[in-house]
Amino acid sequence: MSLVLDPAAQDLLFREARTANTFTDEPVTEEQVQAIYDLVKYGPTAFNQSPLRVTLVRSPEARERLVAHMAEGNRPKTATAPLVAILSADNEFHEELPALFPHFPQAKDAFFSERPVREQAASLNAALQAAYFIVGIRAAGLAAGPMTGFDFAGVQKEFLDDDHTPLMVVNIGKPGDDAWFPRSPRLAYEDVVTTV
Repeated sequence: MSLVLDPAAQDLLFREARTANTFTDEPVTEEQVQAIYDLVKYGPTAFNQSPLRVTLVRSPEARERLVAHMAEGNRPKTATAPLVAILSADNEFHEELPALFPHFPQAKDAFFSERPVREQAASLNAALQAAYFIVGIRAAGLAAGPMTGFDFAGVQKEFLDDDHTPLMVVNIGKPGDDAWFPRSPRLAYEDVVTTV
């Protein structure tokens, strides 16, 4: 059985997609980011909890503060990308559930009244949304450079609050010269899928 998605779209979103390491200086506009969000917001999460939060780092001062928390090898990438996004999980996502899950507004208290439960749910579902966000960046014809090489506590203190847990930093823009490392191997189907 073949895939329904056009082969060119399959290539754009998956087969040719890699983490970008360099970018041109072409700006990423607010309209582009809005279009990305307006597409990826439809990706499913449990209870439609939608805990992903995006902090766009646009000002030179904020960029400098963020670069200081990046791992040494990631600093040049983050310093030169046209746009950088800090993706975080909102551990108080449950406050939005009456609006986001209107057919069962009691879910807020029935399932998510305790903070450890919320943190676990927020982490899993925001990570899922982060993947949608990265695919959305590619769908917009841009390149993404997602990274977890940074001081998580430092980024949280500098840009977020105690209710938001950083997940990753994503550099965004048009790919520059030598943007891609060679494609790394992937596991074969039979190495991943087990039928029971």
